[in-house]
Amino acid sequence: MKALILALSFLTRLPMPRVQADEADFARAIRLYPVAGLVIGAIVAGALWLGARIDPWAGALAALVAWVWVTGALHLDGLADLSDGLGAAHGDRSRLLSVMADPHIGSFGVVALVTQLLAKLVLLHGLPAGAWPMLALIPAAARIGPLVWAHFLPPLRPGGLGALVARAVRPFDLIGWIVAVLAVGYVFPPLAMAPMLTLGLLGWFRRKLGGMTGDVHGAGIELTETGLLIATLAYWVP
Repeated sequence: MKALILALSFLTRLPMPRVQADEADFARAIRLYPVAGLVIGAIVAGALWLGARIDPWAGALAALVAWVWVTGALHLDGLADLSDGLGAAHGDRSRLLSVMADPHIGSFGVVALVTQLLAKLVLLHGLPAGAWPMLALIPAAARIGPLVWAHFLPPLRPGGLGALVARAVRPFDLIGWIVAVLAVGYVFPPLAMAPMLTLGLLGWFRRKLGGMTGDVHGAGIELTETGLLIATLAYWVP
């Protein structure tokens, strides 16, 4: 139960009871990130359903606002930082990490944020009513990615929480969650794209960055969610 509370405390703005925990406890909480994603997805799907009773665009906007609020824009911040780093580094890894650590947002980050929010808004608007249960599963499937990336890629800032997280992910966790998402994908086929998106991003992160940071994890989650929304829309819309 402690691990779930910590996962929800870290990944959401939902009020959680206080528990005594150290860095190792926070690292082990990564194993339950997909469960926290399911809670996020249920809130987003509920907001879409309620808003759509007024108007499809109202439903899409309500879902997007709920998505940003419940996650505290945590992953969007990672996407913006990664975009700024990649845009300014020009292949220099030390400069990339320096730019990503800068708390200020640059033009690349702004473009990435606006594009991501607009993409989610349009895709949410396009989802038919029958796809709403699938929407609840997308954040859960996207949060399997950090387990894979942390296990196979080294932390770019050794000695911090990222290094502890890498050691906390067990092969059992990876296999169990991947099997689970593929099993659910048998009922909701678009969800079966999640492992492919995760592995595709793994290769891209390895080639471009050579490792992981918290920002990169957040960016990966955002990109996976958008990819799964596209897959869902392509599957449901003739």
